[in-house]
Amino acid sequence: MSHSSHPSHSPHTSSSPRPDFSRLAPYGWDDDWATAYADAVADSSAADPAPVPGRVVRVDRGQCDLVTPVGTVRADTEFVVPRDPMRVVCTGDWAVVDADGAPPYVRSLLPRRTAFARSTSSKRSEGQVLAANVDHALIAVPLAAELDLGRIERFLSLAWSSGAHPVLVLTKADLVPDATALAHLTADAETAAPGVQVLPVSAETGEGIDVLAAVLAGGTTALLGQSGAGKSTLANALLGRVAQTVQTIRDRDGKGRHTTTTRNLLPLPAAGGGGALIDTPGLRGVGLWDAEEGLGQAFAEIEELAARCRFHDCAHHAEPGCAVLAAVEDGTLPERRLVSYRKLLSENVRLAARTDARLRAEQRQLYKQRQALGRHMMERKRGPHRKP
Repeated sequence: MSHSSHPSHSPHTSSSPRPDFSRLAPYGWDDDWATAYADAVADSSAADPAPVPGRVVRVDRGQCDLVTPVGTVRADTEFVVPRDPMRVVCTGDWAVVDADGAPPYVRSLLPRRTAFARSTSSKRSEGQVLAANVDHALIAVPLAAELDLGRIERFLSLAWSSGAHPVLVLTKADLVPDATALAHLTADAETAAPGVQVLPVSAETGEGIDVLAAVLAGGTTALLGQSGAGKSTLANALLGRVAQTVQTIRDRDGKGRHTTTTRNLLPLPAAGGGGALIDTPGLRGVGLWDAEEGLGQAFAEIEELAARCRFHDCAHHAEPGCAVLAAVEDGTLPERRLVSYRKLLSENVRLAARTDARLRAEQRQLYKQRQALGRHMMERKRGPHRKP
């Protein structure tokens, strides 16, 4: 049912729960969010009941669950449905909520600090936000299969682009009992992740979990990776309880089923440093989205070398005086890194071109609609046309 106006409200009464802002602390509430919330409600009518801030912990179609100072609220999102898919309500968002509504509804979203996004499809030039207001992008890569360094670089490019700080975890480390082999695998992963902490962990034995919890303490973490990466098991280990269902991987191909089907935000134990964790469904495809800056950070050593090339627009293919190619020739830069960089850079350029084309088409359509409206209004002003 479509609403033409906001539903009616009644102010908080003695029977209504009293706001308790300490409820928000485990979910990342701080002075900056308090300021953003105050700014968002500054223009509210005095006749309205005071809305409360809330953090989205789960999103369903048309509704979302939020933790608020008056408790957990299930709210309608009808009034914050944008045309831009990058601005839809997402797990991790902070919002202004009319908790006393019938039903409660989300009045507005507070400006995001960060957003982890990917392209939705190669055929549609649209992005999808997987998690909002994230401090750490925890990328899970299983040691049960051969390391896919190219996929690691793809995830890291998106993570850096989000504004969050990536952390790479090599899960199922117990499957590599030989310490020397584990050290080699960790070193291989580090070559694909300059400037990123790489931690081998085992949720089964507890190896590395305490160190990882300390790294993530106090912030909001989005847990990302393919199905079968051990994300749900790792989430349970970090949470200290069974919060996510775990299924075994398929024997025939080593791939896991999609155990997690929604994005849920859960508070981490205070004893481990606190913070919040967003567990996401396994990602089959990880398309780049506006990842130019992230690519520069994921391939920082190539960007640094490129600054020394003879030509500022060097493409690093066959140009004379190319510092990048020289580094490949002398072995200081693995050729695989350059090949991966070229591939991801080209993909990002193609997507940007398609996105620009879509925006131009939308602008042309909007212009035509305005022209048609203008002609209609002119005709109304002139009145019915009479023949002489």
